[in-house]
Order: sequence, then C-alpha cells, then structure tokens
Amino acid sequence: MAIVTSRAAGHATPQRRGGVVRMARDSWVIARRNLRRMTRIPEIVVFGLMQPVMFVLLFSYVLGGAIRVPGGGYREFLMAGIFAQTVAFAVEGASAGIADDMSKGLVDRFRSLPIARSAVLAGRTLADVVQSAFVLLVLASVALLVGWRVHQGVFRALGAFLLLLLLGYAFSWIGALIGLSLRSPEAATSAGLIWLFPLTFISNAFVPVDTMPGWLQAVAYWNPFSATVQACRKLFGNPGADAAHAWPMQHPVAASVLWSLLILALFSWLSVRKYRNASR
Repeated sequence: MAIVTSRAAGHATPQRRGGVVRMARDSWVIARRNLRRMTRIPEIVVFGLMQPVMFVLLFSYVLGGAIRVPGGGYREFLMAGIFAQTVAFAVEGASAGIADDMSKGLVDRFRSLPIARSAVLAGRTLADVVQSAFVLLVLASVALLVGWRVHQGVFRALGAFLLLLLLGYAFSWIGALIGLSLRSPEAATSAGLIWLFPLTFISNAFVPVDTMPGWLQAVAYWNPFSATVQACRKLFGNPGADAAHAWPMQHPVAASVLWSLLILALFSWLSVRKYRNASR
C-alpha cells in the first residue's frame, strides 16, 4: 500500500503541471484566433484607436484651457487618465466579443474540442491585452505630439504601462462575465459601457478631485481607477498627483496592483464558473 501511495503521489505533480501547460497552450491558441480576427477585420483596431485619440484632442484643445491643475499643464495631467480609460474600455470589446461567440454557438463547438474550459476565456482576454498594448503605443505617440512628456526615466514609464495593462486585463474579465451573462452582443456592448463612464469620471482622471463635493471625493480616492491613474502620474513624473491622506493616494502603486489583482481574481473565478454552467 505504501508503494502504491508513493507512486500516486509521484504522479500527481506531473499531472498538475501537465494541466497548467495544457491550459496555457490552449489559451494561446484561442488568443491567436482572436488576434487573427483583428488583423482580418482592421476596423476593430482602427475604431478602437479613434475614440482615445479624439478624447486626447478634445480635452487638450477644447476643455484644457478651462481646467487648472497644480504643478503644471493640463495635457500632462490628462494623459494618465486617458491611458487608463483606454485600457478600461477593453471591457466593451470583451463583453461584445464573447456575447457574439455565445450567440453563434461557438461555446458548443469549443465544448466538443479537447481543450481546457478556462482557456476559452483566458485566450480571449489575453488577445484583448495585446490589442490594448498596441493601442497604448499609438496613443503614447499622439500624446508626445500634443506635449506630453515622461520625466522619471524609461524604466519607471514602462512600469506605469505594465500597471495599465494589468488593469486592462483585470477589467477584460469583467467584460467576459458580462458577455457570458447577456447573449446579445448589442446588450453586452451597452452593459459593458454604462458603468464605465461614472467609474472613470468620478475619479482623478480628468479633473483634480478636490474640485468635487466632499462626499464624492472619498468615492474618487478609493476608486480603483484613481489608484492606477495616480500611480501612472507618479511614475511618469507628471503633475497633478493628489496629496490626499487616503491610503490609495499615498501608496498608489501598491493600491493599483492590489485593486487589479483583486478584480482579476474575483471576476476570473466568476467568469470561468459562469462559462462552465453555460456549457452544460
């Protein structure tokens, strides 16, 4: 009996490792499928770029002259918020894409394949992160043209962009849950956006928080979106970082990571659970 037990224990770890490797491989296959779809339908990427570029131009040249921020110009203050809003809007693509796959019966097709169940969602969200990285690259180039600059060095700036991508990845799992819950792509698109606007505007993304009513300031300071924006401004060396006593504003990098990991853990678990139930 001891020999049998030891053999079983010896095989448990390789099986678990094999399961992880298989899940990673299957996720990458699904991600490549979604990335190829983006290249075959370039309108997805083009229109994904147009909205943040328009936000940059409108806020910089139309509204920027009316907004004063402490410590510098509004355009440098603005860009961290635009970057964060752009990756957060990955929710829309994830929710609409997954809802579209559900309505076309792709879930049933994936069920018939020998792939890990969680790989379908992980691959989709991974493809969204790759697209967000490309959009951020183009958007940063536009920002440089309108006067945005990095003052803390390349490595700290790269750290800021990694925080942005982590936030976007976490939010894409929210989109996955919405897409699984609403079978219509149109409804999923609306549901993916309707809560994002108050989340992004009740924050430090576009205006200093101290201009808001007192009760709303507390909401903005503890908003996970605000933590990432604050962290990016700190790492970029851009003006306008709030000097509030709220913990997320005093430790924005740690708060950004913690918020993103919490959202990722919660909504990835909920999404995979929803997907398994929907596949039965």
